[in-house]
Amino acid sequence: MTPLERALREQIHRDGAIPVEAYMAACNDHYYATRDPFGVAGDFTTAPEISQMYGEMIGAALADVWDRAGRPEGVRYAELGPGRGTLAVDALRVMASAGCVPARIELVETSPALRSAQAERLPTALVHDSIEGLANGEDPLLLVASEFFDALPVCQTVDGIERRVKVAANGLAFDRHGTIVETSPARNEAIGAVAMLLTKGGAALIIDYGYKQPGATGDTLQAVRAHRFASPLDSPGEQDLTAHVDFAALAETARMAGATVGGPVSQGSWLETLGMSARASALAARNPDQGGAVAAARRRLCDEADMGRLFKVMGLAAPGWPMIAGLP
Repeated sequence: MTPLERALREQIHRDGAIPVEAYMAACNDHYYATRDPFGVAGDFTTAPEISQMYGEMIGAALADVWDRAGRPEGVRYAELGPGRGTLAVDALRVMASAGCVPARIELVETSPALRSAQAERLPTALVHDSIEGLANGEDPLLLVASEFFDALPVCQTVDGIERRVKVAANGLAFDRHGTIVETSPARNEAIGAVAMLLTKGGAALIIDYGYKQPGATGDTLQAVRAHRFASPLDSPGEQDLTAHVDFAALAETARMAGATVGGPVSQGSWLETLGMSARASALAARNPDQGGAVAAARRRLCDEADMGRLFKVMGLAAPGWPMIAGLP
């Protein structure tokens, strides 16, 4: 029994079954506070760790929208849940080559382990505990949230009744089953906060796995440990919990907060629109011994059978700013 499961059992015995939303939040808070979960030695591999091309395409898109916005001075680069800082390093390199050198680099991160890794790669970055920390500036914002929203907690209901986690004979169990509807106040709050930040100017890229049709139903809560799927109720706090992102809900909330919304479109089509295949060819030509690995990375990021279809890309733009390329 994990330390968190012991604490959750005590809480349930004392106060009764806890909502799925609270369970997911507790598990991920503990999980990310106690480890670096990325890479072969961790539990999963995110897109920036698959290939430098991912961050480079994002950097090119941000530099382009900055250019079309009139190259405003003092622009800030921000990232939500920046992992080890891999995406930021790749994106900022391409942005600099296009003349877009952010005045400030700002990260939103709560994990001590990941903050340490970020400090090595981005020593000048300002690190905030929450999105609200990004409000401490008046300059335009170029923001990225890649595989951030999927880890924010979801609320599940069955026939309009909130689904909860209880203690059963063999461990933890859900208290009801049936057709599940998922919502996420935490995600809506986060996207609303991002949209409000853009009232000062700027654009944002939201990239995650999920769906874009409104009103979808079904249980999408899942756990990953050592690169394998597991039961979300196993080993609380020792595995990553995520759920599909409802992009329609995010888009509606962002529009209500005053942002212009582009997309969502599939990750694969967006990367290819931005020139992913051409970038892969150029990278392979300069590194012939890595040609096979480069091609495999492009397929993993872009092909429908891999991440290309399930992952979506959505853009937000401030009033008066152009939309990020490839997001109608």
